[in-house]
Amino acid sequence: MPTTCVIGLLWGDEGKGKIIDLLAENADYVVRYGGGHNAGHTLVHEGRKLVLHLVPSAALRPGVINVIGNGVVVDPFHLRSELEGLARRGCSVPLGERLLVSESAHVILPMHRALDELAERLRGSERIGTTGRGIGPAYADRAARTGLRVGDLVRPARLRAGVARIAAEKNALLRAFDEPEVDVRRLGDDLLALGAELRPAIADTGHVLREAQRAGRRILAEGAQGVLLDVDHGTYPYVTSSSASTGGVAPGTGLPPQAVQRVVGVVKAYATRVGSGPFPSELDGELAHRIREAGHEYGSTTGRPRRVGWFDAVAVRYSVQVSGTTEVVLTMLDVLRGIDPLHLVTGYQLADGRRVERFAPFDIDGARPLTESLPGFDVDLSDVRRYEDLPAAARAYVERVEHLIGAPIGTVSVGPGREQVIRR
Repeated sequence: MPTTCVIGLLWGDEGKGKIIDLLAENADYVVRYGGGHNAGHTLVHEGRKLVLHLVPSAALRPGVINVIGNGVVVDPFHLRSELEGLARRGCSVPLGERLLVSESAHVILPMHRALDELAERLRGSERIGTTGRGIGPAYADRAARTGLRVGDLVRPARLRAGVARIAAEKNALLRAFDEPEVDVRRLGDDLLALGAELRPAIADTGHVLREAQRAGRRILAEGAQGVLLDVDHGTYPYVTSSSASTGGVAPGTGLPPQAVQRVVGVVKAYATRVGSGPFPSELDGELAHRIREAGHEYGSTTGRPRRVGWFDAVAVRYSVQVSGTTEVVLTMLDVLRGIDPLHLVTGYQLADGRRVERFAPFDIDGARPLTESLPGFDVDLSDVRRYEDLPAAARAYVERVEHLIGAPIGTVSVGPGREQVIRR
């Protein structure tokens, strides 16, 4: 297997966790390269549901090494909690053996979470809809070159100096808004204790991955969120704070840019979005509720109900082009059972009246969808394993989507289970 990247092609929540778990069967390393514990990847194996936020989605693959790359922002308190939760479920991921954490990854601190929540409150009706987990403020400190890194957790002098430096600024802001301040000494003690626990896993993961690639090992890069939440190419400012497209792989892992030879884009058979921001194909009323309930469309990180819409071929085609997608996995086709007709978004009418078939983040706000309709199907797809066994209307839908987005659909998912896939 060549070095492969798996990404989401819309606003996240496309079912990447299941697909990464599936592909990890043929991988030696699975590496997260961006985001933080604002991402939620859901796996279902042997009837058990498991939601991962920081640990890569190969946690259930015993022979695979999971890597948290340098492009990720790490809340060490959450990481410890997640590892403890996995162990309780009988899915232990031994530190240093099956889990490595980049020493260069930046650390999310309690003051980052406090400032994230404060900023959302101050934005009022213009709030972005963040998870409130400190992701943006931690990335801001990274860009400002004032952040704390995972490697500092095992270097006491550097850690205490860094905590004092960061707290001096953040506590001043919190104090100005009558928010509780952070106890510098206690935080330093807690982080040093966490560093001691995580020490076996803390490594120069860029070096590890480059050596693995040189040795011909199979590497799978795991994206978080989706292309339309990419800080550069998404629906800014309603985006995440990292590069959610393939552009984040090299800087987020330490692998060279030419390392990725295969890009698997994952997208649902309909569209969803969590939080604020433009969503041209959005549905409301009974049909939206029906799709939301059938697809269990509630955020795996926040529990918030996801906004639901028709499949947006214009947006997906844009994401395919931006990310260099070489093949697509279409998920949740089974959720569309019983809806007739089905609609696909093929263009937009912009706020100024123009009709376009191109996605441009600056133009999307206020755009109305232009759609075409296809016949629906009313067959349970959950046990279908061969493409030719799908009902004709379902095959027609898949093939029309494939034509509109300009990329081959290699796999269709018809349920949450690892085995519920159709390979074309």
